[in-house]
Amino acid sequence: MADWNDDENDLIVADYFAMLSSDLSGQRYNKAAHNRNLVERTGRPRASIEWKHRNISAVLKAVGQPWIIGYRPAFNLQASLIDAVLKWLESHPDWLAAEVKAPRLLDPRSLWLDPAPTLSNNPPPDELEQTQAVAVKFDVAKRDEQNRVLGRAGELHALEYERVSLASAGRSDLAKNVRWVSQEDGDGLGYDIASFMPDGRPRLVEVKTTNGWERTPFHISRNELEVSERLREDWRLLRIWNFARQPKAFELCPPLSAHVSLMPTSYLARFQ
Repeated sequence: MADWNDDENDLIVADYFAMLSSDLSGQRYNKAAHNRNLVERTGRPRASIEWKHRNISAVLKAVGQPWIIGYRPAFNLQASLIDAVLKWLESHPDWLAAEVKAPRLLDPRSLWLDPAPTLSNNPPPDELEQTQAVAVKFDVAKRDEQNRVLGRAGELHALEYERVSLASAGRSDLAKNVRWVSQEDGDGLGYDIASFMPDGRPRLVEVKTTNGWERTPFHISRNELEVSERLREDWRLLRIWNFARQPKAFELCPPLSAHVSLMPTSYLARFQ
């Protein structure tokens, strides 16, 4: 069967986002009815439409967005479908903020810390290269960094997690002194939260939040990197992912180069 044309791709992408919006807001919707409608409008068989839905999930996974759980990401993507998804996102800028679901702050005790991807003993998925190529095209790291609603919501979640963890360890005295320094003192310290280990040692937490999967790339500033090296014993990077649905997290300890590839993305231009 011939590849899907641009009009067909635009149609199924718009329909997918309509379902995803209902999915994220907890509203009921009928997948079968959506499928039948697309069969009638495109002439494509049901199985082809189901597979294309899974392809869209793969694109959304790559660009750090939530996807419909019932459509497991399937790769080997048609390039024009990638373009159709990115075009839809570009033409709906409110989506990138609205789907954060920041007001629905979950119980911080639900934020389980899993091993970092580099420490989980699981090999990278076969589709990692494809996923990263799409992520670069969309610049998911930059968009997460610029999404102040997402960043602030993640930091607030981490702040409450630190307090709850200390209180659960019998250190309510320390919990009440945990500070959200990026809000109270400004964003130049190289970390967002000044917390404590249960034994009273400092714990300086830089929070990076995404709605994407655990390997979604992120930005780290030169200052944050320098602070991580200077305060190695105390500094931690808390990576929160899958934030729109069920926040999960892992920690990275310095040196960050042991876990991620660090690539310079900008330069300071000074006049001579």
